[in-house]
Amino acid sequence: MSQEQEIEHVQCLIIGSGPAGYTAAIYAARADLKPVMYTGMQMGGQLTQTTDVDNFPGYPDGIMGPEMMEDFKKQAERFGTQIRFGYVSAVDFSALPHKVIVDESKTITADTVIIATGATAKWLGLPSEQQYNGFGVSACAVCDGFFFKGQDVAIVGAGDTAAEEATYLAKLCKKVYMLVRKDEFRASKAMVHRVLNTPNIEILYNTETKEILGNGKNVTSVKVLNNINQQETELSIEGFFVAIGHQPNTDIFKGWLNMDETGYLKTIPGSSKTNIEGVFACGDVQDHYYRQAVTAAGSGCMAALDAERFLAAKADEVK
Repeated sequence: MSQEQEIEHVQCLIIGSGPAGYTAAIYAARADLKPVMYTGMQMGGQLTQTTDVDNFPGYPDGIMGPEMMEDFKKQAERFGTQIRFGYVSAVDFSALPHKVIVDESKTITADTVIIATGATAKWLGLPSEQQYNGFGVSACAVCDGFFFKGQDVAIVGAGDTAAEEATYLAKLCKKVYMLVRKDEFRASKAMVHRVLNTPNIEILYNTETKEILGNGKNVTSVKVLNNINQQETELSIEGFFVAIGHQPNTDIFKGWLNMDETGYLKTIPGSSKTNIEGVFACGDVQDHYYRQAVTAAGSGCMAALDAERFLAAKADEVK
């Protein structure tokens, strides 16, 4: 088959699934943009790795993350979105229509591209961390802190996010151990001041996590090492939060799209527009601040509306 025969043209290509991608798909499909979505290797995004989701509007009894993403997917398909399992391996945004390579083999040209590739939480790399992920281990205090009300928890990290999440947990939990690898924070002075003035946060400096322990079902404690005196201690906890940052999934867009120093895509304030016309970004790939399912969904709506208006303006130019 020749290269020409392998090229497929679409009006609206959505890269990535999750709340942002699926919401963009719902809006784009209802606007008759006939969107095609490539889900990425983790269909449904980060929420498929969580258990209970209690803070998304419209689910009064809560819902399991994977089930919620299945609902989003069905709704997008109901309006005609073509959802395909696969990953985008390269892009060429030098001219319209934009060119995208899928699975290193198939070429798609698209009038508009909506990027919803999300971000991936950074983990410590302990096997027990993945074993108890969703069963006491979390990378989002705002998402999961409520489940540990009145309990003892630990949080690892030393930046602004860790400090903010520690103070958030302190309002809900009986005790919060904050595990800081070095002898000082990386957080801003204002955030450090807030942590130091919260009585139920105990900061353990020069402390590394050795192992998260549990009973096979839930977390029961964490083994930590003081890297000055090499003394090991076991802290009795029910929840363990990892707050050492997220990595936006933006490698394939380097050299094309404007990013901040950590790799998050920059959008024009108040919109989903990137620096390339016809390319829009939504969800965690461009939001390192809120990182919630509901804000991701809202930005997915924005991206679809921006894409629809972009296409309408282009059609008017032709007339």
